[in-house]
Amino acid sequence: MSEGFVMELCGNRAAWQIELNGIDSIDLETVGNRIETAGYEVGIRNRLCWTFTGPCDLTLYPSGKLLVKTESKELAAEVAKKHVTEWSC
Repeated sequence: MSEGFVMELCGNRAAWQIELNGIDSIDLETVGNRIETAGYEVGIRNRLCWTFTGPCDLTLYPSGKLLVKTESKELAAEVAKKHVTEWSC
């Protein structure tokens, strides 16, 4: 995709992996707080990943990758766009 991210369906077809173009790492605290401000509830919060619950479940990694747990491609794409334009910028 040319929208600043690549979205791939995970093997179990119940999750999507979002990779940001040109980003190798993020500040988990900063991005995690932005996702929380967007209405997601934080679950796990450590140096390896943060997890969130909301319209879909999310797992955020220090690399900037985001695992979006939903079978809906449309919802995953909406979350990916927010990740690029609002959360990780």
